[in-house]
Amino acid sequence: MPPATALSASSSFTIFSLSSSTTKSRPTNFTQFPFRFSPKNPTLNMTSSTARSAVSIEREVPETERPHTFLRESDDKEELSTSSVRARFEKMIRDAQDSVCQAIEAVDGGGKFKEDVWSRPGGGGGISRVLQDGAVWEKAGVNVSVVYGVMPPEAYRAAKAAAATDQKAGPIPFFAAGISSVLHPKNPFAPTLHFNYRYFETDAPKDTPGAPRQWWFGGGTDLTPAYIFEEDVKHFHSIQKKACDKFDPTFYPRFKKWCDDYFYIKHRNERRGLGGIFFDDLNDYDQEMLLSFATECANSVVPAYIPIIEKRKDMSFTEQNKAWQQLRRGRYVEFNLVYDRGTTFGLKTGGRIESILVSLPLSARWEYDHKPEEGSEEWKLLDACINPKEWI
Repeated sequence: MPPATALSASSSFTIFSLSSSTTKSRPTNFTQFPFRFSPKNPTLNMTSSTARSAVSIEREVPETERPHTFLRESDDKEELSTSSVRARFEKMIRDAQDSVCQAIEAVDGGGKFKEDVWSRPGGGGGISRVLQDGAVWEKAGVNVSVVYGVMPPEAYRAAKAAAATDQKAGPIPFFAAGISSVLHPKNPFAPTLHFNYRYFETDAPKDTPGAPRQWWFGGGTDLTPAYIFEEDVKHFHSIQKKACDKFDPTFYPRFKKWCDDYFYIKHRNERRGLGGIFFDDLNDYDQEMLLSFATECANSVVPAYIPIIEKRKDMSFTEQNKAWQQLRRGRYVEFNLVYDRGTTFGLKTGGRIESILVSLPLSARWEYDHKPEEGSEEWKLLDACINPKEWI
């Protein structure tokens, strides 16, 4: 299984790769995170003596209006420039948040997003938007975050497997930004969608010994239906492939498999849904290319998803169809609360609870020893979750 990733203090998007074990949380003014820094090295074992220090991120402060930018004024002029990767990625995720929310409200035909804006004293902040119990959407959340924090040098060196040096680096600042969304429609024939795109940098001074500046991109988009309409799944995957193929023909097959592997519910021996793309820690390509790739993926969300919702949102359904949707929502809850390490760690460390749990549906269902009848439409969905398929 590929390494999982952890949510930020706001739980709006994933940043750090985590091991399966964590340190106990301690009362503090900061939310704390263990992490794995490099995609080239194994997941950092947080039980090791080198990793007992944690990443520090300040708590959120509510704001009454959106700022022009969440980048802090103390950043270098180059980083504050509208041409910097930080500034362009923040603009991209905020534009994507606006376009997705506009599309969601248009499909709903009446429902409106509730918006919460927050900041942190040391810089950064975010915008959380949730539309709940609308005409089409049971719950739709679209969040953006910009995060500044500090990682201890011991954790940096352990995560990077850095060579021993007589010169010890001090605490290493980092920057991260991302967008994350989960969209749960009411109609059982309309699929749930999740997407997440993020950017991470260390922010150590250029001459800091043992701590070179690093950056990477991560993210993905995946589809979780209760019923299979093959034309819908093919349409969704074709849009993901189209976005990938613009940059590298190996991206789609590589990231499609990564997605199938990542959203795996071990105790059920099945995937959460029918996949899509997922990638993490990408830094072995040109930075400008990867920024364009993440932008293309985020901009592909609406054309990949909204046409499916338009076709399925008004279909008639039975109580049996709704009950099956609720059972599949139960699987969604199981994955997020049991295997999504960012969610579980956020709950243990006192993160922003409303953002941590925004991915969960309003309702779900569990039945004792439920097994769909072989050959039924419900069985076909379960079979596809157990045995991932190549849709295109």
